[in-house]
Amino acid sequence: MLCADLLQILPTVACGLKAPNMQSFRFSLRFILPLALVVGLFAYAVMPVVNDMTVRWFVRDLEARSQMLASALQQPLLEYVADKNQKKIRQLFDRSVQEGGLYALGFCSPSGQLLYRSSTYPVVLGCRAGGAGSETQRSLVDLPDGRVHVTESQVRQGTEVLGQLILVHDMRYIERRTAETQHYLITLFALLAVVISLITVFIAHLSWRGWINAVKGILHLDERSSRSLSAPPEVQPLVGDLRALLHEMRVDRRGEGVSAINWTPEKLRSLLHDELSGDQILVVSNREPYIHTRTPEGIEVRRPASGLVTAVEPVMRACSGTWIAHGAGTADRETVDANDHVAVPPRKPSYTLRRVWLSKEEEQGYYYGFANEGLWPLCHIAHVRPVFRTSDWEQYVAVNQRFADAVIKEAHSEDPVVLVQDYHFALLPRMVREKLPRATIIMFWHIPWPNPESFGICPWREEILEGLLGNTLLGFHTPFHCKNFLETVDRYLEARIEHEASTISYGGELTEVEPYPISIAWPDEFPRSVPDCRADVRRELGLSDKHLLALGVDRLDYTKGIIERIQAVERVLELYPSLIGHFSLVQIAAPSRSSLDEYQNLESRVRALALRINKRFSNGSYEPIILKIEHYDSEDVNRYYRGADVCMVTSLHDGMNLVAKEFVAARDDERGVLILSQFTGAARELHEALIINPYHIEQGAEALHRALTMPEGEQRERMRSMRILVRDFNVYRWAGRMLIDAARLRRRERVTARIHSQSRKALRRVV
Repeated sequence: MLCADLLQILPTVACGLKAPNMQSFRFSLRFILPLALVVGLFAYAVMPVVNDMTVRWFVRDLEARSQMLASALQQPLLEYVADKNQKKIRQLFDRSVQEGGLYALGFCSPSGQLLYRSSTYPVVLGCRAGGAGSETQRSLVDLPDGRVHVTESQVRQGTEVLGQLILVHDMRYIERRTAETQHYLITLFALLAVVISLITVFIAHLSWRGWINAVKGILHLDERSSRSLSAPPEVQPLVGDLRALLHEMRVDRRGEGVSAINWTPEKLRSLLHDELSGDQILVVSNREPYIHTRTPEGIEVRRPASGLVTAVEPVMRACSGTWIAHGAGTADRETVDANDHVAVPPRKPSYTLRRVWLSKEEEQGYYYGFANEGLWPLCHIAHVRPVFRTSDWEQYVAVNQRFADAVIKEAHSEDPVVLVQDYHFALLPRMVREKLPRATIIMFWHIPWPNPESFGICPWREEILEGLLGNTLLGFHTPFHCKNFLETVDRYLEARIEHEASTISYGGELTEVEPYPISIAWPDEFPRSVPDCRADVRRELGLSDKHLLALGVDRLDYTKGIIERIQAVERVLELYPSLIGHFSLVQIAAPSRSSLDEYQNLESRVRALALRINKRFSNGSYEPIILKIEHYDSEDVNRYYRGADVCMVTSLHDGMNLVAKEFVAARDDERGVLILSQFTGAARELHEALIINPYHIEQGAEALHRALTMPEGEQRERMRSMRILVRDFNVYRWAGRMLIDAARLRRRERVTARIHSQSRKALRRVV
């Protein structure tokens, strides 16, 4: 673990601590091999030049010797040629060859006829016709026995040219001398390479050993120790940064056992105090954690029933940060100060809420338009066509910029921690990054991420992806959604993607993409027992104590599979008529985005379907579908969770679906059955639920019948297992994991930046 982390910054040193012999050998090769390669290339380039220079030196020497011999032979040759004394001439030539180091001698007439020659003179050499045109000629001639050097010198008597004296020197000994010289030079270069390599490696090992000892000292030095660390001057500036990196690795090791931690609000506060102490934290979301509304009794403060608020507020209470959100309450403007700030929670303020105001046109274009008519159906495969309008996109860009400006204004440092929530702010991370490049920006995408082909429908896909890649850390519910995002970026942007590390490098910036399955806050206790809740719910609905109840709790949204759920109830009554009069579905559907046509049409369809089924199977006051399209507070919903026999979650596509986890958490009696759509993120965690395909109506009906008739022992086994998982993997763990990763990345960026800076300074000092 330690070597693996240090490897990112000090590869040679770190692995040297782990395997010194092998690393020492590799360390030596890093110097010897490049040096040997350079010496070899130098020798390869120099040898032809050396050979050419050697040959030219020898030829120049032969020419000088030939000129001297020709001058010495000039006078006796004139006498012998004039007398035509062949014997004397032959003796003169043979003696000159033996004593003068020549290969052969010859004498040609002006017409090019060979008149006299030594016994060694090659016949094939002959004479050059017209060779008397100049006093001296020199050339290299290749003969069967090897190359020779030929010098032709005129023999004159006064102005009369008597002939041409030809002196021939053997070149073979020159080639032998050249080969010997080349061999000596190669040997010299090899010896130089070895000596230089040994000296270089010796010096490098001395420096390397100093670095190793210094790092070992850091590794074994306790952070609380007051002992000073003895380190080489070039290492001393890095000591503090290496200690900080060691602290990060200790945190990483603690994070390995994160699933075993009992995550509570107190644990989350402790984590923030330990890991992000002194760092400013800013949260950005469309929904605000507290809403001020005007009532006849005065201004009331209401906390919306939101999983996002439940998850993020403990973070804000622990760090005293600032939450930036859209102020939509009727009395929100009356309760803020001149900077649009209000301290929350009202009774015991611990952080600041900064409200951003939007006009009706902006809210219609940004929220209802692009976010919920465009991105929402685009990311949910629910067979509703996304609608993209240029005017909505322009409002979306403008509102994202408005919130980004608010973040920049609220930031009190160059590197705040910014937590961005959901698909309403896809562009904001890049906008903030441009103004605060050192900020740590974390975004959690609360809805699914589609495959690349589906996302390609969006006309502004590149802009959205570039905005999201402004994040330091980008979270999704499941690994499948992370995979979809990586593939989408790969399809539409020129980015470097490391699939194993789940990172994207774009524009010189790195974004880490990780799954963080969101959850709920585990309830401490319930005000009423399960039997009391069962009796109270049935009494409220006018049903008998033994009447079987299935429950659906959703926003009135086309992604929730409400139509398919009601159709499954109709089918189960068709298949099992004995249930008629003894079983009902209570569907709680909170109105949502009622101004949009798709949601209005959905509400009409749900009401019409419920009315038809109730007419078909009604008997007196009995209704198989009890429809409640209204807002319910969390206490009422929990009462229904504890009073129902079955909870049906039939989403057609969902990021996680917290209703499933809320139902499990509410059943402290370990009774009840959860029917869960395979298209929810929760289905990848709650394996003990009855998993169904909500599009398959008969399958949903059979699962409903099985749930209504499931033995108590099987119910307990399934529910006990799911409750353990939801309890341990709660919302505080979700937030804690993201913050641990953010703190790790934050420290690593700081340490790496300082190490790079110190390394550059050290390099400049060395140079």
